[in-house]
Amino acid sequence: MTAADPDPLPGTDTREAVRPRVTCRRCHRPLHDPESRILRLGPECRDPAERVPRHDVDQDPIPGLD
Repeated sequence: MTAADPDPLPGTDTREAVRPRVTCRRCHRPLHDPESRILRLGPECRDPAERVPRHDVDQDPIPGLD
């Protein structure tokens, strides 16, 4: 970069900010939620057996907050 070209602001580099377009394997509609993007199946096209297992974790309360 030269002195005339200022450094870009963090997070404004479009090469890293643009997510690849992921479409459903069955109906070819664009997918937005992370679970659908991982499975490459939209919520209307997948069976309940194809769900990604989620693990809920019990967390301790934050000290000082009641």
